[in-house]
Amino acid sequence: MSFRKRIFSMGVTSGLFLAGALLCVGTLSPAAAATADESYAKAAQAMASKDFNGAIPLLQAAVEGDPESLRNASELRQAVVKMSMAAHPKTEGAVADFDNEISFFEKLVAAHPNSSNAYLNFGFSYVDKIPAAGAITQVILANTALTQFSKSIELKPTWIALYTRGNSYLYWPKVFGRASLGVSDLEKAYAMQKADSKKSYHVRVYISLGDGYWKTDQMDKATAMWKEGLAAFPNSQPLKDRLARQGDDLATYINNVLDPNKRVDTDLRELWSTGQ
Repeated sequence: MSFRKRIFSMGVTSGLFLAGALLCVGTLSPAAAATADESYAKAAQAMASKDFNGAIPLLQAAVEGDPESLRNASELRQAVVKMSMAAHPKTEGAVADFDNEISFFEKLVAAHPNSSNAYLNFGFSYVDKIPAAGAITQVILANTALTQFSKSIELKPTWIALYTRGNSYLYWPKVFGRASLGVSDLEKAYAMQKADSKKSYHVRVYISLGDGYWKTDQMDKATAMWKEGLAAFPNSQPLKDRLARQGDDLATYINNVLDPNKRVDTDLRELWSTGQ
């Protein structure tokens, strides 16, 4: 296995995250919320015309006005990713652009040390940089992202934070022994969703927890989890694909899914655009 294959990457995709109340939590004043929303609306217009340079400062203002907003922070990060990749497509973006993104979120959590969602997006900002960085740096970025996810969980152990960190652990090679940590987080997220009404993004825990059981050599539990997930989400192709494979075929499939060399989609838009 190449050293690059040993790099951690965050397997989070759009539509995986908790909707509704988690978008804007805290004691934000009506005036501050209105200002943040106004900045976001103007940024959305700029994004629609692919004016990323115009959108980014507006989104930064929206995030600073509402640091707990997953929407505002996610859209800021996506604007940076799109701008950087458009200018530097062969290198998955410019390192300097992602350094600026990380610096912004570093200042955000310093100003709002009790904002769990600010720390969550701080972690994602490191993930955004991983494909543009060198192999050795990627490992450092991955570890640092986990630190921010852990801080988010310390502040508020939400479904989204537990899912994000738990799924992230699965991308580390077995030699690091982190898959069991991922299973622990994902089991907690699973318990949370079982106590909640069914949401479309809950399918992701069935997929990832099954993968975690598979990676920790608990094949019976992996199959049972995927089957339970398919019963709840009968149109899930990822669950169908896993259940249709065995042995080396299944290993090849899951290892491809958890390939750390692929850019991970950290866009959270489905969270607020589709709700359930």
